[in-house]
Amino acid sequence: MSQSGKTIPWALRPPLEVALAKRVKGIPPASALPGQMLFEPKFDGYRVLIFRDRDLASLWSRQGKDLTRYFPELVEAALSMIPAGCIVDGEAVVWSEDRLNFEALQGRLSAGKERLRSMVLELPAIFVAFDVLAVAGQDARGLPLVDRRALLEELATIWAPPLSVSPQTTDRELAKEWFEGLAEVRMEGLVAKSSVGPYTGGKRIWLKAKHVSELDVVCGAVIGPVHRPTEIVAGLPLGGELRIVGRSSPLKSADSRMLGRWLRPAAGTHPWPSTVKGTALDRFNRDASPVELTLVDPIVVEVQADAAWSGQSFRHSLRFRRIRPELDPLRVEVPARLSADDKEQRL
Repeated sequence: MSQSGKTIPWALRPPLEVALAKRVKGIPPASALPGQMLFEPKFDGYRVLIFRDRDLASLWSRQGKDLTRYFPELVEAALSMIPAGCIVDGEAVVWSEDRLNFEALQGRLSAGKERLRSMVLELPAIFVAFDVLAVAGQDARGLPLVDRRALLEELATIWAPPLSVSPQTTDRELAKEWFEGLAEVRMEGLVAKSSVGPYTGGKRIWLKAKHVSELDVVCGAVIGPVHRPTEIVAGLPLGGELRIVGRSSPLKSADSRMLGRWLRPAAGTHPWPSTVKGTALDRFNRDASPVELTLVDPIVVEVQADAAWSGQSFRHSLRFRRIRPELDPLRVEVPARLSADDKEQRL
């Protein structure tokens, strides 16, 4: 299926902006989007555009990074099963122990050639497509989603693993079952889309509801002054010590003032240094520039966290909820669901 005469329109050459989703709480009502609402599971993987241009295939991230060399099995599949002149949007994922394994994807980006070859053999990636931007060299972005979906399903009639198509439904009850039940396999949540909407790159045209849980963490440091912090640095007891597991999103002014009234500069020894690499606060951020911490006496805070735990840290920013001064920081424990994930990753 080489179709070497077909080429991608010039306006769609990579890198290309992808359509985005706005975060909402819970499954949105039918009136939230025009037309009929279509629901899809939100996979925990790398957002990827596959470009099939003449006799070549390439993979690009949502930030415009060329990921082609990290997914040789997907390149091979695209060359054999996606016609030239097509652009397909989706998620690159890895399954391990019947669960999505984001860390296996992350590891590919820092692996050398030999290690990458082993990772591809041990934990091959799968591409889950959910949209198409071009077919047979023609720009499809202006078509309504229902028509783009029909084109995608037509393309996928000859697909086999590692290429697949994301499930989609108009049934709210089934969507609710997906949202509630698929969290066990580390699905991030649910995406709602308009059946009549075009594909608009760089715009938040879809809605996403992500699994969020509330938990207690130890605030052992903050970013900014102790009386007016801008972010919380969160810790949990891992391996017998209080470890940094993430940072909060920027605090609202009212939350900053309220938190500042409870914080006290660290007295005596502290388990954390006053300066850490940026990767210590966000292990999935490649910026290792030093970050100054304002160390404080540990205090318990309640936060909201997405269902995205690496075994040692949260992948996304935490959202501050409230102070829990009545709780003893020494008695804070790693939540059971996180402990289970951590154990699985060590096996």
